[in-house]
Amino acid sequence: MSIWKTQATPESLNQKCEGNMCSHVGIKIVAIGDDFIRGTMPVDERTKQPVGLLHGGASVVLAETLGSIGANLCCAENHYCVGLEINANHLKSASSGQVTGTAKAVHIGRSTQVWEIRIENEQGQLTCISRLTMAVVSR
Repeated sequence: MSIWKTQATPESLNQKCEGNMCSHVGIKIVAIGDDFIRGTMPVDERTKQPVGLLHGGASVVLAETLGSIGANLCCAENHYCVGLEINANHLKSASSGQVTGTAKAVHIGRSTQVWEIRIENEQGQLTCISRLTMAVVSR
């Protein structure tokens, strides 16, 4: 059973991502399942730190993007979600290719949501795990 209150497609979400942080770092939404949202981000000059590794902040941008999109798709009408707190543990470096993040809800409440975002490299190895807490706000 789907957790989404608003229906979306990867194509519609990618259109909303044009002209903001998502497009600046190359984030693309690639899949939406009944209880997850998945996106990719290149490991390139936009997302690397000076020593040539994926910047931890870029991983956090991917995590917050996926969790925020998911949280807002779970909101009741006349509500939206904003970030309260995010943490990230960087477990393995990446220096090329792309990373893929998958966001899943841990808790969908009336006033808060908690999301877990797992980011993997092209070999399927976990590079970062993040937890995002969102506030549900009335419009």
